[in-house]
Amino acid sequence: MGDDGIVRKLKLTDLADGVRLPGMRIADGGVATIAPGEMSHPEGRHVHPDPEGFLILDGRGRILIDGVATEFTAGDVLIVEPGEDHHLVCDGDRPVVNTWLHFERAAG
Repeated sequence: MGDDGIVRKLKLTDLADGVRLPGMRIADGGVATIAPGEMSHPEGRHVHPDPEGFLILDGRGRILIDGVATEFTAGDVLIVEPGEDHHLVCDGDRPVVNTWLHFERAAG
């Protein structure tokens, strides 16, 4: 989690000036769907060496960061810090649809 011990959770309206991840660039991304009652990466621990961001497009649920849950709904933006074990859980009756972005150190 971030320096204050909680996931960085924003709304789209908070992005007017962008999300600042100094020294980082987008390396990869995509769109994912999580069915009601399911969790992303159920196989176990899931971490990355660099930050990952999620934009929740539809649905509601929880993000588990190192076992600590934070609720989210459509329109939320979530930033996962490097090394944090993270999973999205769909708690609603509609699938959670999200875009995900992996960041990496920018060259130069």
